[in-house]
Amino acid sequence: MHSEPRADAGLQNDPAVAVYTGVLPAERPPRRWPRIVGRAAFAVIAVSSIVAATAFSFASGSTGADPRSSLTLIAPAGVGGGWDGFAREQQQAMRIDGIANNVQVVNIPGAGGTIGLSAFTGMEPTANTLLATGAAMLGGIVLNRSSVDLSDVRPIARIAEDYSVFVVRADAPWDTVDDFAAAWDADHRGIRFTGGSAGSIDHLLIAQFAQVQDIPPAEITYIPKSGGGEAIQTLMSDTADVAVTGYNEVADQVEAGRVKVLAISAPQRLPGVDIPTFEEEGYGVNLVNWRGLLAHPGISDEQFEAVRQIVRETAESDAWADALARNKWVDSYLDGEELEKFLVEDQERTAALVKELGL
Repeated sequence: MHSEPRADAGLQNDPAVAVYTGVLPAERPPRRWPRIVGRAAFAVIAVSSIVAATAFSFASGSTGADPRSSLTLIAPAGVGGGWDGFAREQQQAMRIDGIANNVQVVNIPGAGGTIGLSAFTGMEPTANTLLATGAAMLGGIVLNRSSVDLSDVRPIARIAEDYSVFVVRADAPWDTVDDFAAAWDADHRGIRFTGGSAGSIDHLLIAQFAQVQDIPPAEITYIPKSGGGEAIQTLMSDTADVAVTGYNEVADQVEAGRVKVLAISAPQRLPGVDIPTFEEEGYGVNLVNWRGLLAHPGISDEQFEAVRQIVRETAESDAWADALARNKWVDSYLDGEELEKFLVEDQERTAALVKELGL
């Protein structure tokens, strides 16, 4: 699994920053919809994160430096997950190409990114802190009935898209998505899935696959985690049978022969990746996970333009091009009015899917 050096490791001991690293309970869930393990634990995460956010906003709010000299990227998920990897690749690209100097990454996980979103909007206005966002956050907003959404922030850009995969252990009895589909059809409740937070793109992808299979939503067993790293740990500990996460998060595990990938949600095979797509295998599963960055709603237009320029320069940099190729991400940069239109449409589509599936 690709990971960047923890250049911000000192933050772990910084009293101004708290990083939640707890693991949700792993026991089998009761048989009801949504069949989600550990959902009640979000309350614990929320309390921890609110405390973290209060301390963090105090430190960040007092920062008046040029964002190019001091910038913090919040990943609203755990270490090792997709948002974390995206934020750290942004961090490295900014540093390598000299776009920004002191760039740090902070994790505030939980509830599909909505705890991080709430913490971010509750901060004192600053242009020195940006929040990672994406498709998973839209699902989290709907499912968790979040009091804040993307209309409460200033979206900067959609930057890249990545694709999710169905992953099983190397010793799993299924070698193809057809093998797995037959097994799930025979035992709806017995197959245990894991992935990101409830309502995440991972969760919605499973639900879309269930739709194709005519499997009732009430018969899905889903164990949510704060990021792909925890989901893979859950899979490898035999607490789950299938993990759903971004391909780049498990590429090293695949190469090492520890896991197998059954299918990927991309519209077509990725260059250099010998994994069939769901659509290629005859399953209409095609949700795309996009990632972008948000600015605080309280900053001035001048400050917003400054951080947008930083983000645009990063997206056009050689270091970011390398990150896209290495992680098998697709460049999908979008900003301005087109971005605003896209966000409205994607939020509506996500809300409709969540409602249709009874999540």
